[in-house]
Amino acid sequence: TKELQDAFSSHLKETQQQLERVHGLLEEFGENPGSTKCDAMEGLIEEGSHMIKEEATAAVKDAGLIAAAQRVEHYEMAGYGTARAYAEALGETNAVAVLGSILEEESHANEKLNKIAIGTVNPAAKAG
Repeated sequence: TKELQDAFSSHLKETQQQLERVHGLLEEFGENPGSTKCDAMEGLIEEGSHMIKEEATAAVKDAGLIAAAQRVEHYEMAGYGTARAYAEALGETNAVAVLGSILEEESHANEKLNKIAIGTVNPAAKAG
């Protein structure tokens, strides 16, 4: 659906901004962000890409894409939540604020996907 496409596009831009903020934090700590890929995240993304190739209606594919995207969001929320907890333990108030803000954005993205699923995609997928 157009609504889902817009949600994905909007969150991609938000993710790029989050990456810049995380890189800024790493620079503050004198760390190099590196370029290591996360195998688990790549697996989640690959899993979602399989949905596009499935023999199914557009609504069923959209429902599958939402499910895959929500798994990604939950994985990100776990990572940012853990990083924020470490920052709290270390007394790094700026990092706590930045990571907390990103965590909130990820939660909102997940909620938006829920609304799209419940409001339009899942009923359309059920109808066939």
